[in-house]
Amino acid sequence: MRIGLIDVDGHNFPNLPLMKLSAYHKAKGDFVEWYNPLTAWKNPPDRVYMSKVFTLTPDYQHPVNAKEIIRGGTGYSYPDGGASLPEEIEHTYPDYDLYHIQNQAYGFLTRGCPRNCGFCVVGKKEGLCSRKVADLEEFWRGQKKIKLLDPNILAEKEHKELLRQLIKSGAWVDFTQGLDARLLTEENIELIKQIKVDIVHFAWDNIADEKEIVPKLKLFKEKTGLKARKCSVYVLTNYNSTLEEDLYRVYTIRDLGMGPYVMIYNKQSAPREIKNLQRWVNNKIIFNSDKAAVFEDYRGDGKKKRRFKECI
Repeated sequence: MRIGLIDVDGHNFPNLPLMKLSAYHKAKGDFVEWYNPLTAWKNPPDRVYMSKVFTLTPDYQHPVNAKEIIRGGTGYSYPDGGASLPEEIEHTYPDYDLYHIQNQAYGFLTRGCPRNCGFCVVGKKEGLCSRKVADLEEFWRGQKKIKLLDPNILAEKEHKELLRQLIKSGAWVDFTQGLDARLLTEENIELIKQIKVDIVHFAWDNIADEKEIVPKLKLFKEKTGLKARKCSVYVLTNYNSTLEEDLYRVYTIRDLGMGPYVMIYNKQSAPREIKNLQRWVNNKIIFNSDKAAVFEDYRGDGKKKRRFKECI
């Protein structure tokens, strides 16, 4: 068979299902390539897979000419369900060559999350229980870096064994989606401390969670000593919070010696000041240049306002 692949979101971040589909079909002797609308009209593929992760991503803009078209991913199926990978393909080692990836592995050890946050699709899509779905060797074979995509690995009952797998790998690990700070204990912090951490992300999405989250972040910082560039905390904005509450979280995280990172919910509807806040905080050259700086300095009158405009 001739197989065509379309990464509808673009190629800014590798699409894991497409890498698994590519590996599966190549193992069967099929020819796999990125779909090209300019050549497909003369020689259409037998099958085209279209994958879309994000619901806000526009659909593929070109007509697709193929004998069979299969669409899948959260961007197509949420919240009504839809095409998902068969088990035999889900557990296939990814074809990293598809994105010319070298010395880096991507994958999930767990799926699901018990938090059921209103802004997040994970609980509705994957279930309200964090469960193990793979061992590390399913998607890692000695690469120097691991991009871990788990939504809430610390909520999984076997998470300590999974952390030990990451320790044993000796690879640099990026916990991309955010560990649940509320589930930190001295025991699992000690395990995380033994991992070669490239960067670990947490999340403080709700101002009301301060009493649960802040003491655990302090404990993590004290036990690991990780610098701010290796310890980031997502700050959700434009979702049930005021600008003052957003700033309070940003300043508190900075005072803890960690790196705040502003995320905007439904960015298209966000007010200008929230977008400015994101630009200020997430531009680390500007944000870290003055540890005592406040956001008001960068949106007021005079030279400091012009300085903020420069960073935009």
